[in-house]
Amino acid sequence: MKPFENEQLQPEETTSGPEPEAQAEAAAESASEQASPSGYYHGVGAGQREAPFARTPYATYHSNQDDQQPYYDFRQPYGTYQQPEPAKPPKKKKHYGKKILKGTAAVIVAAVLVVASCGITAGFTSMYWNNQYDSMMQYMNEKVAALKEQIAEQEYQSGVSGGVVESVGGSLTPGEIYSRNVSSVVALTCALPGVSNGESYTATSSGTGFVITSDGYIVTNHHVVDGAVSIAVTMANGKVYNAQLIGSDATNDVALIKVDATGMKPVTLGDSGAMRVGDQVVAIGNALGELTSSLTVGYVSGMDRNVSTDGTVINMLQTDVAINSGNSGGPLFNARGEVIGITTAKYSGTTSSGASIEGISFAIPIDDVLDTLDDLKNFGYVKSAYLGVYVADVDPATANYYGFPVGVYVSSTMPGFCAEKAGVMPKDIIVDLGGYEITCMSDLSRALRVFEAGETVTMKVWRSGREIILTVTLDEKPQQ
Repeated sequence: MKPFENEQLQPEETTSGPEPEAQAEAAAESASEQASPSGYYHGVGAGQREAPFARTPYATYHSNQDDQQPYYDFRQPYGTYQQPEPAKPPKKKKHYGKKILKGTAAVIVAAVLVVASCGITAGFTSMYWNNQYDSMMQYMNEKVAALKEQIAEQEYQSGVSGGVVESVGGSLTPGEIYSRNVSSVVALTCALPGVSNGESYTATSSGTGFVITSDGYIVTNHHVVDGAVSIAVTMANGKVYNAQLIGSDATNDVALIKVDATGMKPVTLGDSGAMRVGDQVVAIGNALGELTSSLTVGYVSGMDRNVSTDGTVINMLQTDVAINSGNSGGPLFNARGEVIGITTAKYSGTTSSGASIEGISFAIPIDDVLDTLDDLKNFGYVKSAYLGVYVADVDPATANYYGFPVGVYVSSTMPGFCAEKAGVMPKDIIVDLGGYEITCMSDLSRALRVFEAGETVTMKVWRSGREIILTVTLDEKPQQ
């Protein structure tokens, strides 16, 4: 029988028997009788040497981790039995390799699908953009070809190659103004009938004009085309057109002609009222009737000059630009290349003292003739307000000498027109028309351009030392 098998260990009770020393000796003798030859007791399968006190109350069962056999630890009280812990099953090894392989395969498949999709998309995209590129290139080639043709035409007309670059502040150099506008400036040759010694002949006169619309309307001076039976227009590239007179106005010395053409390059009209003395100006014209497309440069020398041309007094800009016979009717440009005047006249010769006159030329402000040009284009004549008076300026010196106000002196009235009907009399001095102060004939002309025929306005006149207010219903200017 194995030690302690079917035997429950209990702590021994204390009795009044023999002394503890006697009991210990008896227990030792009993143990020595059952001991092995070595003198120690070994339980079957215990695998450990046991204490000589086999029945001690301090024996406790423990597991030996080396040989998995039970042994008894006599140090624990009451011999408490401790069940050995069951061996834990080995953990299964995770097969990361398979998962990695599956993940890699999925990634590769996804990548193949993405690449294939991108390839298909790229193919269609490339085909689309190739078509777009071909269309764009064809369109750009057509535009470039048209631009080259236009540049070649401009270079031929102007004799200037290369691009035009604006100067700082939007101003252009005279050369830039010339290259931009020379194709819009034309030379005029007019045939005029004449009689000499009883025989008829045809004389010619020359002048200049400038294109204001792409369909062939051209501006020039009235005195250039007055009485002409034919008008030839020569472009800067040498092409010649026959022109038709649309209308003419002697009061403002302006005329409008037209050629049968399309796609012509018009000038840009500017603001003559913005010009100041000292501003640079450029003229292009048919100098002497032979030197076509000539450029001259100068500055504004004065403003609001009353200049008489063929008996008509016109308000003009004064410049020092060289103007010669053949320049009449040509454009005067500001520094931005805009037309601000029509070159019309110049002073030449000598003064009463014998001094030569140099560098004094004049141009009609473009602002003063815009309405006139509209009327000439729409009606063939100037449909402006009209008084029907013959007038002269009262200059400050004369006014101061006689005690007159500065204004416009009425020398006579035209029978049947509105001035006579309103009570205007010879020797009256007009000082106001419709609220506009009148100090000279150009002021009166400007005031009349503000109103239309049929309008009723007030007029102030100075008569016999006092001011009189009259009411006038304006007439329409008669055709010439």
